[in-house]
Amino acid sequence: MKLALSSSNQAALQGVVTELVAKKIASRIAAKDDSIWGPAAQPEASIRLGWINSAQESQALLPSIYALRDDFAAQGVTRFVLCGMGGSSLAPEVITKNAKVDLVVLDATAPDQVASALIHLEKTAVVVSSKSGSTVETDSQKRAFESAFKAAGINPTERIVIVTDPGSPLDVESRAAGYRVFNADPNVGGRYSALTAFGLVPSGLAGADIAALLDSAIAASPALGSDSADNPALSLGALLARSANGAGFKDKFLIESDGLAGFGDWVEQLVAESTGKEARGTLPVVVDGSAPEISALPSDTLLIRFASDVTGNTDAVFYGSLGELFLLWEYATVIAGYLQGINPFDQPNVESAKVAARALLDSPASNAEVDFVDRGVAVKSYGFELQGSTLDSAVEQLLALVGDSSYISVHAYLNRIAYPQLESLRDLLAKRSGRPVTFGWGPRFLHSTGQYHKGGPKQGVFLQLTGEFETDLAIEGRPFSFGGLIQAQAAGDANVLKDNGLPVLTLKLGNVLSDLEKLKQVIAS
Repeated sequence: MKLALSSSNQAALQGVVTELVAKKIASRIAAKDDSIWGPAAQPEASIRLGWINSAQESQALLPSIYALRDDFAAQGVTRFVLCGMGGSSLAPEVITKNAKVDLVVLDATAPDQVASALIHLEKTAVVVSSKSGSTVETDSQKRAFESAFKAAGINPTERIVIVTDPGSPLDVESRAAGYRVFNADPNVGGRYSALTAFGLVPSGLAGADIAALLDSAIAASPALGSDSADNPALSLGALLARSANGAGFKDKFLIESDGLAGFGDWVEQLVAESTGKEARGTLPVVVDGSAPEISALPSDTLLIRFASDVTGNTDAVFYGSLGELFLLWEYATVIAGYLQGINPFDQPNVESAKVAARALLDSPASNAEVDFVDRGVAVKSYGFELQGSTLDSAVEQLLALVGDSSYISVHAYLNRIAYPQLESLRDLLAKRSGRPVTFGWGPRFLHSTGQYHKGGPKQGVFLQLTGEFETDLAIEGRPFSFGGLIQAQAAGDANVLKDNGLPVLTLKLGNVLSDLEKLKQVIAS
């Protein structure tokens, strides 16, 4: 495991690291001292520090996971699907991608994307992961697979595995129905759960070497819990929390992890959801090595890379095995929270979008109106008033709201498997604006950067993309469909952002790919 800072950062942060060592912050975290983050945070911190020794505790799960994997193999079950959101999906996605084993991650409500997962059922097993047991997306996905398995003459209890907290509604109901259930440590928050049952069960069933993953994290634990200036978590936490060059607070950082597939997405949730509250926080911006922001780094933005050496304008590099890096970033994030005076364990603004979506599910017509339609694209603004009635003018007016401290965030409530081309908008907007740009698939990002957008600094400018779905998909036992659910989630989030004083431009695409080209031309011009 390695963390290296640029020379300027190392010099600027030396005093902060020295203070952290003197106050024994690392060893106090390792000892689960819940007083570190102050009296207000202590009730939450007291039940959220189980991640510190997750790797050690999770070793007891391995025999059961491997036995179930062997059982499935004997039945000819070789395809695994994960239904989960946020912390329940991002870590398994990273683990399996880097282990080069197949896992279908279904963290979506787009009906065509859900339908595309309901295939090859004769050889498919499904892991349904939900900490609370009440996540609407995961519940809906579970119902879809239950219906599909029944239609195929397969008993769902034989093919669906549940991962949840002990005593959750999902735990109680699933055990009563005869499902196989793995319980995770309830004293670990979702975004810190990579080394618990949430990360291990789907990854292990899919074929990843989860024993080696745990071993590497265990080996890294002593160094990360040590009160030493050489502890990489102290330096990384200080970097995330403080300006590195004395020119003012840097509250954004680019994370480029091309050599560790999907890791930036995991870091994005961990840091954004942990620190983005009380109008403060640090915004991770996931980029690849060709991102425009790298060559023209904004003054309020750091550059952190997965690499072995610091080069060019890089502020820090990190390197190591996946188990080591999970634990490194978890330690660093809670240290950053300490330095910023933020409780890194709660997520007070996540529920607001869920409440708004539920309200719109009850009254879907209440958000059906649009401002205008131009060239097949339906346009609606939230939080600012549009002048004119063309797609071009609407986009230009949104971009005119981008200031020197702003970031742009694109939210695509569409099928991310069918339309990966939409992600090209990120680089175009970054090049055009000169500002950091995040890209999130809805509703996936609601369980990640959604907290930061609403609870962090009011700097965001938002472009929301939605569309029509040729085929909808019913949800057994629910009065709404997947199409209705994703539309309510998009509109609900837009309304909450507006209520927080933030501007949103929603574009409902008629033909996704052709309308994408129109939009790219507008941005490029």
